Amino acid sequence: MTTRREQILGTAAELFAARGFHGVSVADLGAACGISGPALYKHFTSKDAVLAEMLVSISRWLLDGGRECVGSASSPAEALAALVDHHVGFALEHRPLIVVQDRDWSSLPDQAREEVRATQRAYVDVWADQLRALQPGLSHDAARAMAHAAFGLINSTPHSGLLPDAEMRQVLASMALGALGVGVGGAEPAY
Repeated sequence: MTTRREQILGTAAELFAARGFHGVSVADLGAACGISGPALYKHFTSKDAVLAEMLVSISRWLLDGGRECVGSASSPAEALAALVDHHVGFALEHRPLIVVQDRDWSSLPDQAREEVRATQRAYVDVWADQLRALQPGLSHDAARAMAHAAFGLINSTPHSGLLPDAEMRQVLASMALGALGVGVGGAEPAY
């Protein structure tokens, strides 16, 4: 069951993605959630706090899930396949958050921005570590660049998601795995 806080965050993501952070008032957000604007303050101290929790919590969720993917994998290729699947699932289910992060990053309060940056760097490193284990000669910077490139491909869903989600999932996963040099289904690369 969704809590009121979760409802507010989900609704805010949709509204911020559609109209921009500055294009949504507290009254707009409250009305979309079926509460008054001032009632929103029972759950969040400000609209900035909504944005902060939205982006901090999804960054933590990605990192925690990424670590789980690696922890349950039997090889770097299997870990990368699981990481791709995890991130594709995020991108398909949370398109508005991708738009909000891209467009409204500068509106994020400083402390939250630093927390998101640190969490996202750790998430990139989860991917980079597996890429380096799969390709031992790969530099850390090259592995990080590859991870960022894969994120760019996967995070294109707000613009490229022209297929039904199940088909889009397959397209994104196969493209990302190919770009990372991982065979379909987590097979070891043939090089």
